[in-house]
Amino acid sequence: MSRQFNGKKILIVGGTGTIGQSLLGEILLDDPEVVRIFSRDEYKQFMLQQEYKEFTNIRYLIGDVRDYNRLERAMQDIDYVFHTAAMKHVPACEYNPFEAVQTNVLGTQNVIQAALACDVKKVIFTSTDKAISPTNTYGASKLMAERLVAAAQYQAGSKQTKFAAVRFGNVMGSRGSVIPLFQWQIEEKRKITVTCKEMTRFMMSLKQATELTIKAMGLARGGEIFVLKMPIVRLSDLADIIISNSAQHLNIDPNDIAIEEIGIRSGEKMYEELMTAEESDHALETDEMFIIRNSFMTVAASLYHQAKRTDRKSYSSSSEVAISNDELRSLLVEDNLLF
Repeated sequence: MSRQFNGKKILIVGGTGTIGQSLLGEILLDDPEVVRIFSRDEYKQFMLQQEYKEFTNIRYLIGDVRDYNRLERAMQDIDYVFHTAAMKHVPACEYNPFEAVQTNVLGTQNVIQAALACDVKKVIFTSTDKAISPTNTYGASKLMAERLVAAAQYQAGSKQTKFAAVRFGNVMGSRGSVIPLFQWQIEEKRKITVTCKEMTRFMMSLKQATELTIKAMGLARGGEIFVLKMPIVRLSDLADIIISNSAQHLNIDPNDIAIEEIGIRSGEKMYEELMTAEESDHALETDEMFIIRNSFMTVAASLYHQAKRTDRKSYSSSSEVAISNDELRSLLVEDNLLF
């Protein structure tokens, strides 16, 4: 930790979600003055209170990102904001598109306006690889939210607030992740359902997602999108490892576990992208991440530690090499996702 949050006031919007809770655990190590958890889920807030009941510097605020007035009150005197609230489930967003717009688009605009009104120092927005060339409502709403964050930076006027985004792949073990779903299906039904075995995805551990978000807060100069160089995983490889591990845990024959292909769902793609060739024209890279700079602003590469111009290319799960089974298994073990 860089001690950037020491003595500071932090707001985590969507603080009871997987990323929000992980951020809370890391930020508390830095001895902040206060961390405000903002979410609409009172049960999860209660559970979080039980887990962190020895901490006196956490405040739990019930509220919805769609409610600007409530959000602005929560943001009073805050230094740093992490905006992690979203509707994330692809089929749910497809079936309820305007609900996704209200949370992911209008909610993000509420965060931006409240941050400017309250003179927040920095805001980090969490986005997704599905925002690139989107084929579903979720991705399109996140793309629009990214554009709002970028526009906020050069329309802020005299305000000093800095806005930036981080772009995630699939966060292993998070709510909605396929890993706990596979494990449940094996235990209850002795089979797993996959959309298509040949599908590839960018995968990152919860620890990687958390570290990227915190580093982005420190590095942000305004308007950037930070993209971790993350591993690519074949769905068939992930299924094989989960089947093997679960079978051993349940003491059953892995051959007794069926794999049923159900076809690609509406709005899904065979592969994902994390950066387009056009974005790479404005991008820098370090050993661990790409930094896509705002095309409307000029920020010198020297302001980012050890960053250099990147080659012009797209960053796609179809064009990069997938990691081996051993490497994937190591990632799953590291994040405590295997039995």
